[in-house]
Amino acid sequence: MKQLNIFADGGSRGNPGPAAIGIYITDGHKNVLAKRAKKIGKATNNQAEYMGLLMGLDWLIDNQKKFEKEIKINFFLDSQLVYSQVVGIFKVKNEKIRKFIFELRQKEAKIQHPVRYNLIPREKNREADKLVNLALDNLF
Repeated sequence: MKQLNIFADGGSRGNPGPAAIGIYITDGHKNVLAKRAKKIGKATNNQAEYMGLLMGLDWLIDNQKKFEKEIKINFFLDSQLVYSQVVGIFKVKNEKIRKFIFELRQKEAKIQHPVRYNLIPREKNREADKLVNLALDNLF
């Protein structure tokens, strides 16, 4: 496996409201490696987006021994705000979000491979979004 694609999403019904997260992971040939979703209680949309990203990083940490040394790890996010904060375009002023960024950096340090973050349109993140909604509807 030369490439790993992690599509991460989070959402809440209400802002804040009942929230869930989902990740959809494929290799470079679009073979599905994992699907995960879970409810996270009451959260804002932004908090849920970060928690989805963190779930993807946790999956990476748990499974990284299975990867080749030379692997490209791509995260795909549909939140402009989260993407811009994670890659350093926007400053993080909110204390809760700052904690998410700190946790994200700690998890990145445990991964033996470089991680690249990509912003994609919502329609290209359908699978992760579907998992979020399935979790919210108690169907996953």
